[in-house]
Amino acid sequence: MDKQEMLEAMFSPWPQLTAEQREILVLGTEAVHYEKGTNIHCGGNDCVGLLILLGGMIRTYLLSEDGKEVTLYRLRAGEMSILSASCVMSAITFDVQIDAEEDTEVLLLSASALSQLVSESVFVECFLYQLAAVCFSNAMWAMQQILFMSFDKRLALFLLGELDKTEGDLIQITHEQTAKYMGSAREVVTRMLKYFAGEGIVELSRGGIRVLDRARLQKLAQESGPRKKGLRNGEK
Repeated sequence: MDKQEMLEAMFSPWPQLTAEQREILVLGTEAVHYEKGTNIHCGGNDCVGLLILLGGMIRTYLLSEDGKEVTLYRLRAGEMSILSASCVMSAITFDVQIDAEEDTEVLLLSASALSQLVSESVFVECFLYQLAAVCFSNAMWAMQQILFMSFDKRLALFLLGELDKTEGDLIQITHEQTAKYMGSAREVVTRMLKYFAGEGIVELSRGGIRVLDRARLQKLAQESGPRKKGLRNGEK
């Protein structure tokens, strides 16, 4: 598909736009490739525009002054990042970082074109607020896990989520990546994964985690009891 066909398929307000507004949308959008590790958006002073993912993965996270990262959510093909266009929406007032976690292809709708469309079309404005509501819901879910869930439950939920994105029972991810995505320390992740392995729930290998007992993992994810042995109170 060419650029216009992709926008017709992925940008929901397209049918409600006038011919002139569609032209603004098409001319204001470009295909962009981000290599793995690229910082796409850096805080509130950086306004890239709306990212429409065609392939790869991006991660949105908070970065503290001392360098600690808290992952809010990750997006894949077919999803959109509104926080990279925060300057267009006055209601978005906090700073986030956005990185390409894999080689990533996007359609980038520039902030200037998006701002013009928002000022002219209530349909575009409503669409962006819907995107913002979804991203804030994802961010609140991440914070709820960090603040109120025991680590074994958080890890079980994380592994089940990763399983849903793969075929089979092998999750190709390192302990360091898992810790980064969960906003935790690598040592804490390793300790709990070793506990899971000792219980026969997972099998650990270099660069991967194989789930052996999905039912046990699902049970852990549903439990809300005390922390398991091997994790001291207060560890995240």
